[in-house]
Amino acid sequence: MDDEGAYARAGGRLPGDPVPDPGLGPGDEARSVVSGALPPAGPPPRRRTTYTRALVRLLPVLLVVVAILYDIFTPRYFTAGPLYTAAPLVAAPIYSRRGTALTGVAVVAAVIGLQIGKDVIHYVDSLTELITIATVAVLAVLVNGLVRRTDERLVSVREIAEAAQRAVLPEPAERIAGFEIAVCYEAAQADAFIGGDLYAVQDSARGVRVIVGDVRGKGMGAVAAVAVVIGAFREAAEQEATLEAVAQRLERALAREGTRRDGLDAFEGFTTAVLAELPHGDGIVRIVNRGHPPPLLLYADGTLGPLPARESALPLGMGDLGVWPDRAEEAAFPGGATLLLYTDGLSEARDAKGEFYDPQTRLAGRVFRHPAKLLDTLAEDVRHHSGGGMADDMALLAVRRPRRGDHDHCHEP
Repeated sequence: MDDEGAYARAGGRLPGDPVPDPGLGPGDEARSVVSGALPPAGPPPRRRTTYTRALVRLLPVLLVVVAILYDIFTPRYFTAGPLYTAAPLVAAPIYSRRGTALTGVAVVAAVIGLQIGKDVIHYVDSLTELITIATVAVLAVLVNGLVRRTDERLVSVREIAEAAQRAVLPEPAERIAGFEIAVCYEAAQADAFIGGDLYAVQDSARGVRVIVGDVRGKGMGAVAAVAVVIGAFREAAEQEATLEAVAQRLERALAREGTRRDGLDAFEGFTTAVLAELPHGDGIVRIVNRGHPPPLLLYADGTLGPLPARESALPLGMGDLGVWPDRAEEAAFPGGATLLLYTDGLSEARDAKGEFYDPQTRLAGRVFRHPAKLLDTLAEDVRHHSGGGMADDMALLAVRRPRRGDHDHCHEP
């Protein structure tokens, strides 16, 4: 997380950010494409990745075919030995052991057949070339075995990472106390499953309480802090009478954690967070914001707006720098509306021109009848905006208050 950018962009728009189109209404898909609210038509990044992988898998075959044609249509003393050598080596990391062995056999058979056809097999240079290619084919099979064992270890590590994510960031139920819930987490680091972003949902006697936050730093230290925050939140959400008291419990928990750490993190560790409380039966939402990007409230008619904090507050864990009493701020939360909480991995995602992603502009005029559909669309859109490469982890949490008469099953927009 960018320590300064996360706090500076807690609300407002930087120069150069796109300006919302006030005339955009639900279903104006064509206008959304022109204004940038929707990604333009064209093959999505995943489809392009699929084409690239298919081409890579065909590469050993193409090398063999090109080598054979080269030998056929060139004079007898010309040779495509480097291409024959490359084919089994390219096959080793992408084919199975059997596929790699068959590639090697095909290469050796092709070289023998062409050398016999050109009547050069009895020359020393040709024999040396054949032995070299056969040796490389055998080594490719051995390399394939090493790659397979490495892949098995990676699968095991992936399973452990998935189990750790489920333990630290368990996915909440789709319906809690009548509210529809959806979450999404995407780590910026490839093949990572968890980082410094967090979310949690807890039902209590005073309403459903949620938190979305971003721990300063990376690595296992950030994951440990995430576990501390979520553990403290779940306990405080059950016991504390007010949302302000929940925030203070989190402050004390991080202060205790800071005393256990050595070095820089002991003095500079902090967590930006936004806490929300949805009372049972009341059409309101209470917000306590600790230096975090403001939530968005999406209404049933496609309009939306941020819920910025009226008074600035320091992130959690920075209580030593000053004491400001937390004050929960209330806003109307009518039926059919959706509350969207997110981390700065969303709002600070940049495109090729360096422009930030503005969720308020991109979602303007769009209607989603279920929070899961909202998050799926948002995650795909920000990947398209950033070219598939995220600079920071991203956590999304959406809560929808159903209207009277809504069915229990999910609707599509």
